[in-house]
Amino acid sequence: MFPGRNQSNGVTEFILAGFPHLNSTKAEVFSVFLLVYLLTLTGNVLIVRVVGADTRLQTPMYFFLGNLSCMEILLTSVIIPKMLSNFLLRQHTISFAACITQFYFYFFLGASEFLLLAVMSVDRYLAICHPLRYTLLMSGAVCFRMALACWVGGLLPVLGPTVAVALLPFCGQDTVVQHFFCDSGPLLRLACINTKKLEETDFVLASVVIVSSLMITAASYGHIVLAVLRIPSASGRQKAFSTCTSHLMVVTLFYGSAIFLYVRPSQSGSVGTNWAVTVVTTFVTPLLNPFIYALRNELVKEALKDMFKKMVADCLEYLLLAKNFNKKKH
Repeated sequence: MFPGRNQSNGVTEFILAGFPHLNSTKAEVFSVFLLVYLLTLTGNVLIVRVVGADTRLQTPMYFFLGNLSCMEILLTSVIIPKMLSNFLLRQHTISFAACITQFYFYFFLGASEFLLLAVMSVDRYLAICHPLRYTLLMSGAVCFRMALACWVGGLLPVLGPTVAVALLPFCGQDTVVQHFFCDSGPLLRLACINTKKLEETDFVLASVVIVSSLMITAASYGHIVLAVLRIPSASGRQKAFSTCTSHLMVVTLFYGSAIFLYVRPSQSGSVGTNWAVTVVTTFVTPLLNPFIYALRNELVKEALKDMFKKMVADCLEYLLLAKNFNKKKH
């Protein structure tokens, strides 16, 4: 998509500063981040697999959850493998093309996830506040179009700012990105020209995507709370709230960290603080999503148990067939 060289000044690569304050514990930090990444992949892949395989989970809520897990797998894979390799190598470099590509996919997937969280809140609103019309309103075709809109809605708006960053003249004598990946603020600080206009554009786009999706989410849950409070039985209220509390936990973490990082006119800020908050969006929420949304859900637990039983049965059947085949051969 982008050339490997910034044509205006010959910059072909950047240096990722990574975690300069953690060099003394590099092996321990690498082990922790690798474990988190593997757990994140395992949890989200399991969600995608079980949602696609079990007919009991062929509902709008789990369909959107499967899309969320796909986004989390891609988002973490865009950032973490390169970051882990930097722990093992002395040269923490990333090519110009790889940096711009990482920049694009991080913001594309992040924007898509905000839109999807808003869609998931609308889904819960319709399920709780309009249960009789829910099946009609959230048909398979409607769900597919809504999920597609989330993916495309993140894909297109980020393209313009990405091209603008790729065309910036970067100062060849200072190509150290003060982060563990190619984030917007650290990249803009390396430009040899005033990037105020581009920062303002980023601020407007981030505000539109994040704040609009947050307003939809807040409005949906506001109606849900009012509807639940009207339920006469305490057990009914508890059951209704239980379907939404997990979603709200992730929404609070994700929106809170993103607003702190990107919904501000200037991308300048404390490197250490930005690093800590970014860890929440790239490590914490993708790791927690499978556990908060699904793995503590009884229906998902049953579906996972059945899937594992089937896998064990298939393996045993395969081994038995192989054993019988070997006997006939001899």
